[in-house]
Amino acid sequence: MAKTKPGKKDLDSYNIKGTNKAVRVGDCVLMRPSDTDKPPYVARVEKLEADHRNNVKVRVRWYYRPEESIGGRRQFHGAKELFLSDHFDVQSAHTIEGKCTVHSFKNYTKLENVGAEDYFCRFEYKAATGGFTPDRVAVYCKCEMPYNPDDLMVQCEGCKDWFHPSCMGMSIEDAKKLEHFLCSDCSSDDDAKRSLNAFPMSPSVETKVEPKRRKR
Repeated sequence: MAKTKPGKKDLDSYNIKGTNKAVRVGDCVLMRPSDTDKPPYVARVEKLEADHRNNVKVRVRWYYRPEESIGGRRQFHGAKELFLSDHFDVQSAHTIEGKCTVHSFKNYTKLENVGAEDYFCRFEYKAATGGFTPDRVAVYCKCEMPYNPDDLMVQCEGCKDWFHPSCMGMSIEDAKKLEHFLCSDCSSDDDAKRSLNAFPMSPSVETKVEPKRRKR
């Protein structure tokens, strides 16, 4: 942690203006943008300090939304996905609007209900170059896209890979009725008709899909 300048003191916490919610170092917060038409910025609190007039400043590490990155939003990016950037800043604590939670990708996929203040992060992002860490992730389906937790996927009982219904020529409604599914590589012409009912939906990050897991 950087040394506090003379006349300034480190704070253990800061109460968000107009609320009884306390923000501490390590918390994730929503910060008011200068353009009120934009959604709030998301940041991780790195340091809180007050000057001799008790003006509170917060040092933050910004999260970027996919559309704010150099590459822009892509098909596999989730609606609540964020990238932890290497962009640090100092802001007035008065711009903090509320607290939020940025989950790991694994924990996010296990949420039963996603709230308005729930986000997830699976990449770190270099703001100057547009580079990502990790630069390779597992891909699924014949479209070879990383998993988007907002999308329904169906698992092939043969190869154990996961597929988007649309890539298999099915509607979401038809996919939800399936009891068994074989992808085109695993099924014969006689198996093209799939029986109905219910079966597991969408890959968890713990699912073993090694036979057909690919890297991109």
